[in-house]
Amino acid sequence: MSEVLVIKLGGTTIAEQRHVLDEIAAIARRRPTVLVHGGGRRMTEWMDRLGMTATFQGGLRITDAAALEVAAAVLRGVINSELVAGLRGLGVDAVGLSGVDGGLLIAERIPELGLVAHVVGLRRDLLDSILVGNQVPVVAPLARDETGTVCNVNADDVAAGIAAGLGARQLVLLTDVDGVRGADGERINHLSAGEAEALIASGVIAGGMVPKVRAALAALTWEGTEAIIADAGVPGALDRAMSDPTFGTRIASARPAEIGSR
Repeated sequence: MSEVLVIKLGGTTIAEQRHVLDEIAAIARRRPTVLVHGGGRRMTEWMDRLGMTATFQGGLRITDAAALEVAAAVLRGVINSELVAGLRGLGVDAVGLSGVDGGLLIAERIPELGLVAHVVGLRRDLLDSILVGNQVPVVAPLARDETGTVCNVNADDVAAGIAAGLGARQLVLLTDVDGVRGADGERINHLSAGEAEALIASGVIAGGMVPKVRAALAALTWEGTEAIIADAGVPGALDRAMSDPTFGTRIASARPAEIGSR
């Protein structure tokens, strides 16, 4: 089996993401691909309709029992089904599942966030069996914690856990920003793990970018792996994220020059 690619896509509408799905379908015909999706904006819209208030801590959504019901309905039900249907309409044999299905994700609760968990392991054989069959897993960010309780999970964290568990060389985090910005406001093309940690500690990387960068760092399991944070709204975003070193922000275990010198 060829080298697997893990892609994380935000959970906006299919109409807004059609160009990205076209790109994902094209690359899925060439190599094994796992698609993880979020849905934060759609969740907040549904909660607003229901008169519920969304609250966040450190860029992560605090989830109580009522919010979890919305998460399960919107993430696994609405968004996952839309993406699977969209990919299948493009001729890709996509399979929808969540981290709960087949015990795919092993997770531990983050108590201060309520019904929210962090990925600590992966049942790799389940994904391997899907990928070997030339199918594309489309994974919703839900998982059971250590007590068996279904929890909401940050989608970037899910993508990183899957990338690390599969030993993927590239993780592409497609988002609505063009990458990580430094203290001067300019986008940073490349970051080593150490530099990323320093920017988080200094507060330059803040808010919702923190869990995204933390996820990128978690995916760096061996030398030569990289995570790319890039803007999904740019034409050709996926191809450029994988091939253009000036597009988005690349986070690696070392800077490119340092890797090449070893």
